[in-house]
Amino acid sequence: QVQLVESGGGLVQAGGSLRLSCAASGRTFSSYATGWFRQAPGKERMFVAAISWSGSSTYYGDSVKGRFTISRDNAKKTVYLQMNSLKPEDTAVYYCAARTYGDNWYAQQYEYNYWGQGTQVTVSS
Repeated sequence: QVQLVESGGGLVQAGGSLRLSCAASGRTFSSYATGWFRQAPGKERMFVAAISWSGSSTYYGDSVKGRFTISRDNAKKTVYLQMNSLKPEDTAVYYCAARTYGDNWYAQQYEYNYWGQGTQVTVSS
């Protein structure tokens, strides 16, 4: 069983930065591909960023390319999402997801088999 706990969300002004963390349980976290998704009020959950288990491969949604960076520290069993140049449209609940097999990045929700509870990010204008 894998548990994912997100943290680091909060309120920030437009143009500011936040770093989200996703701490994972499980002895083999280093073999989990992980991703970040977000869901704004009244909208569907959408892909933000993904990283392979080795960290060698990453992929980003078009709306965050050049502003967000996903990374991981397998020794700490933690995945990060550094968010810079935040915009009001980035306001959403951000979810961490893990896939316990496969060495690639994955951009579809159905490709993940574990999810965190989410952390709220609010960007004021």
